Amino acid sequence: MAEEMEKINEIFRLHEEKEKTASQKKIEDSALHKAASASQRTGAVPAQTPEEGEEPGEYSEEELTERDFQPVRHGREYRSGCLGGVMYFVFIACVSIILACVAWMSAADALALNKDLFTAEVSLPTEIFTSKTVEVLDEDGNVTGTKRVSSADIDYVAEELKSAGLIQYKWLFKLFCRISKADTKLEPGEYELKSSYDYRALIGKMRKNSGAAATVTVTIPEGFTMSQIFYRLEENGVCGYEELMEAAANENFEYSFLIGTEAGDASRLEGFLFPDTYEFYKGMSAPSAINKFLQNFYGKMSADMEKQVSDRGMTLRQVLEVASLIEREAANDEERPLIAAVIYNRIRSGWTLGLESSILYVHQDHEGAPTAEMLSEDSPYNLMINTGLPPTPICNPGMSSINAALVPANTGDYFFTLDTATGTHQFFETIDQFNAFVATQDYGGEG
Repeated sequence: MAEEMEKINEIFRLHEEKEKTASQKKIEDSALHKAASASQRTGAVPAQTPEEGEEPGEYSEEELTERDFQPVRHGREYRSGCLGGVMYFVFIACVSIILACVAWMSAADALALNKDLFTAEVSLPTEIFTSKTVEVLDEDGNVTGTKRVSSADIDYVAEELKSAGLIQYKWLFKLFCRISKADTKLEPGEYELKSSYDYRALIGKMRKNSGAAATVTVTIPEGFTMSQIFYRLEENGVCGYEELMEAAANENFEYSFLIGTEAGDASRLEGFLFPDTYEFYKGMSAPSAINKFLQNFYGKMSADMEKQVSDRGMTLRQVLEVASLIEREAANDEERPLIAAVIYNRIRSGWTLGLESSILYVHQDHEGAPTAEMLSEDSPYNLMINTGLPPTPICNPGMSSINAALVPANTGDYFFTLDTATGTHQFFETIDQFNAFVATQDYGGEG
């Protein structure tokens, strides 16, 4: 009996030791778990587990709480890091969207995409152009020299295009012009441009021969003076009066009929601006506008006409002086050769021409017949008191008057005056015939 009780006690003792060992193991595992959690929050290196033969740390069951067995939660630092990452992603996405929108709008402007169709007129005046030196390159891109070119003020051009609604972004257009060197590719003038033109097309169209240059048709009547012609060109938007006068005086026009004319004097071109109907570019340069007149005159002068000038022993300018007087005096084409005969007869005889129309050349604002004061002026254009021809043509004659000056009628007339009944002129050989006819009219003599 005593042996059986001892065996039972031994069994209970072993069971208690087993339970104690299991409880101790549980305490150690919990302590290690707690230490690991603390190291995650603080960044400390967790303690190593005891090696075999070493005594584990002394932990008691009373030191553990319910919190030690709860799941580990992320700290505030972790949550802030996640929020910052999200915000950074949103920022990058917003910037990318903005840049994409800017790129699209810039491309749409540069390529003229999705624009309403319309046409606008843009003017590039000559004042915005200056001269600059640029390098001349060969086919391999090597510099071979320099040359002077005309350069446009791109700031002005961009502002004009923006105001016309043809571009939206001036800075982008100016950047394109800088890259493409567009300032040297533009020409003065007025241009009709379409909203469908992209940047490259806009630049290409702002040239005279592009087909977009605005033109105007101007008719110059026979007998207009140079001043009247230039004012008419200004009124039609071709170019300014002062620019034209400056070019007439100083520009080098390479025509043989101008050799010997005095540079610096605009009147050197009087008589050579052939009256006709012309098509001009609006806003074109003054030298180019004048050259259209001179080129037309050159084309009208045939070899036969040049021979006729030479046969008369006169210069072309002198013939034009006679023709200009005929142009201002004649009432019709039939009278022109007869008036030419009177002029040549008087010149041969050393008489004054007695033509009142010449003095009006220096009084172009005056309307009507010249006054007595004008006819007494000491002026080379006063043919009432001076012999010979005026110093320049007094207008720009048409071909009928030029032909009359080259081939005058063969008469002995020295006088002519207006017949008020017919509106034409009567011609006379003697002063008595002239005076007798004048007595029948209601005006003073004209001779």
